[in-house]
Amino acid sequence: MELTLLGTGAPRGLPRPGCPCAACASAVGDEARAATALLVDGALLLDLTPGPAFAAARAGHSLTAVRQVLLSHPHDGPAMEVPAGLPQPGRVADGRELALLDGHRVRAVAVDVPGTGYEVGGAEGERLLYLPPGAAPAGAAEGEGGRGVRPYDMVLLDVLGRPDALARLRASGAVDAATDVLGVHLDHTVPPGPELHRRLAAAGARAVPDGTSLLVGEYHAVPDLPRRTLVLGGARSGKSAEAERRLAAFPDVLYVATGGTRDGDAEWAARVSAHRERRPASWRTTETCDLLPLLEGGTRPEDRPGGPAAQAVPDDSPLLIDCLALWLTHAMDEVGAWDDEKWAAGGERELRTRVDELVAAVRGTLRPVVAVSNEVGSGVVPATASGRRFRDELGRLNAMFGAECEHVLLVVAGQALALRG
Repeated sequence: MELTLLGTGAPRGLPRPGCPCAACASAVGDEARAATALLVDGALLLDLTPGPAFAAARAGHSLTAVRQVLLSHPHDGPAMEVPAGLPQPGRVADGRELALLDGHRVRAVAVDVPGTGYEVGGAEGERLLYLPPGAAPAGAAEGEGGRGVRPYDMVLLDVLGRPDALARLRASGAVDAATDVLGVHLDHTVPPGPELHRRLAAAGARAVPDGTSLLVGEYHAVPDLPRRTLVLGGARSGKSAEAERRLAAFPDVLYVATGGTRDGDAEWAARVSAHRERRPASWRTTETCDLLPLLEGGTRPEDRPGGPAAQAVPDDSPLLIDCLALWLTHAMDEVGAWDDEKWAAGGERELRTRVDELVAAVRGTLRPVVAVSNEVGSGVVPATASGRRFRDELGRLNAMFGAECEHVLLVVAGQALALRG
């Protein structure tokens, strides 16, 4: 089944008409995108955009063989003109299936915004799922004949606008490691070019230029996801938001907060609350500095058959650790690192042992891990010995932890710079 993307942009296109923003100003060449529309085997058109005949011609196709035009979402603005020779576009009721004369099978998929998603099956059994802008599937994925959910070969959706939609599909088994995930309905909320492709790759997705033709079921282009990522940055640099964004398209993330609670500190409570509010509702949270059991696989008592007293079940869900600087503060508190005598009498040796154990656990973990840490030491030298000690130990920890990660990022002014990967 051949799929041609006549457009890959948001309904108003990219750049948006008359928009002066930096993202629109830089959306030129292959990064300029018409509203998303898909041509399947030259016979099925999903969504009708301005100038479809010209878009098809630019991609080396004709619309003369199109036998069905389906719309996925309401179109704002003036009525869309239907080119001569094309069938009148329509929508399919949720759950209804169409068997087209050319051998395609189309099923309408309910979504959680006004509109309809479409599952398209080819003659050889290949399947793709297309979701409208800003949409996620409504309800649980349906199995086939009681056999459970079969992964799609290709999924096209608003990855950046609705990463939770991709997380839901992964949780249900509708998307797996072999599914080719394409970001469409691309808008000016993310700068085009390297930043766009970096963010999509972090979600296990990719984008292609308008006019690209693809064979549904090809595996070679699926991005490889890193197992371990370290995100560094200064205060309020956006490092935590970057780390959260990297896992937003994955289900059942365990957020590990190493800061704990601080009685009577209203400002700290407000920070913690802000972090919690922006996390996906499906994420779990634990407040602990005991990272070794989590990195080694952990267990989830609430998921054990028969309850917490039953045999432990390994937990391989992704970890987001925020942050290593607070973990180090806790470790230094416990070994007495702030006292020169205790530090010299064994505190330094004990801290190094704990850091070595943490780094070894990171090296051996089978769980996807994204860790956040502060990048310090680039400014004023701390005025106290304890401050300088913390700066030095955090620099060592960051270097050792980063050495075990496939991806290392430095976030500056909200911009992520790849140091590795």
